[in-house]
Amino acid sequence: MSESSAPALDLKGDTLSEWDPENEAQWEGGGKQLANRTLWVTTFNLLLAFAVWFVVSAMISRLGKIGYDFSTSQLYWLVAMPGLAAGTLRLVHMFLTPMFGTRKVVTFSTLSLLIPLIGWYFAVQNEATSYGVFLALAFLAGLGGGNFSSFMPSTSLFYPKKKLGTALAVQAGIGNFGVSLVQFITPVVIGIGVVGGTQSFKKKPDLPPKDIYLQNAVLLWIPLVLIGAVLAWTMLRSVPVKASMREQMDIFREHKTYQMTGLYIMTFGTFSGLAAAFPLLIEKRFGDFANAPDPLTYAFIGPLVGSLMRVVAGPISDRFGGAKVTQVAALGMTGFALWAATLMHPESRSDFTPFVLAMVGIFFFSGIGNASVFKQIPGLFDVRKTAGVVGWTAAVAAYGPFIVAVLISWAVSASGSPEPFFIGLAVFCAVNLVLNWWFFARKNAPYPC
Repeated sequence: MSESSAPALDLKGDTLSEWDPENEAQWEGGGKQLANRTLWVTTFNLLLAFAVWFVVSAMISRLGKIGYDFSTSQLYWLVAMPGLAAGTLRLVHMFLTPMFGTRKVVTFSTLSLLIPLIGWYFAVQNEATSYGVFLALAFLAGLGGGNFSSFMPSTSLFYPKKKLGTALAVQAGIGNFGVSLVQFITPVVIGIGVVGGTQSFKKKPDLPPKDIYLQNAVLLWIPLVLIGAVLAWTMLRSVPVKASMREQMDIFREHKTYQMTGLYIMTFGTFSGLAAAFPLLIEKRFGDFANAPDPLTYAFIGPLVGSLMRVVAGPISDRFGGAKVTQVAALGMTGFALWAATLMHPESRSDFTPFVLAMVGIFFFSGIGNASVFKQIPGLFDVRKTAGVVGWTAAVAAYGPFIVAVLISWAVSASGSPEPFFIGLAVFCAVNLVLNWWFFARKNAPYPC
């Protein structure tokens, strides 16, 4: 098909008959409007997915204060389970869009979020709910995390390469905002009686209890999920890019797939893992001091900063190249992880401010790297493989909450603090810094991107 002509887009039915975002005439003749509509509807649903994925981390610090007697290790495992589920489910999601199309995948994946939401709504109102049930429901919250690996590859099919870095950064950045949003809004809504029972919340043994409504933390999202599913079914269309699961496996014959995976584990694995663990880190490191900080008053700040930087870094990566921006991100993450390691033995409440600054620094640079790595991928692969590699790297990095929670729990058990974890994180980031420079960022690199 020539660059100067293209048939009018037929938006009837589920799948477009023709689609080529690189064709300027088709792009300006309706393709851009369809791509932007797809971006915003899918982004709204992705924000909901992230909110559901991380709602458990926002509720954990309250469970022990309303009568559930769980150990520190058990609480970290509750934080870890959504990440374990998300990473596993993303390995499935990465194949779905080329098999079933954007419209069906986004609609039914969004509807699946109702399962953990309804489950948690009833569980926290029943004092007899066992730890095993909470563990299963925490795993099901990972349904939200799984959606990323079908939603993002879908978006990569709708935009020309020159605009893809910005589009993916906007979608993922706003989607990531669901993490900070759920952590910010949870302490507000659980104080408002709507429907359901109350729980007696005792912040400290010497303070009088107050009534809270922990079920509101999930109730809030149920109508929004229903709205998101309706928008997806009525406004989205699928593109004629089809591939079986077997055909999509060819990305694993490319060594660049694994190099991108390591970089995205560094950036998004760290972002998602620390976002889930941040409230519990605050609770366990500073909860015994006088005038101790409320974890949910501060925990949203890091994910918010990381999400904003992902949006900002998208156009920057389009302008300067993803590899160079990733180099800056890896350097910043290494430095702030080392600083954070020195702050894991607080002696007073005054140590809280540098702790938060160090953590926010890690989130800041991980957000930049989240955008830049997803700019590198389209520069290394064709359109269909780009979708697959985006899905795969996102799947593996989604184990971040699981890996981070387990490693922090191990570090605390072995040494009494998370310090070894942050030292290990700094080393991992430094290794990726060198590998990215050698393969992608240096002058005469073999794979400039």
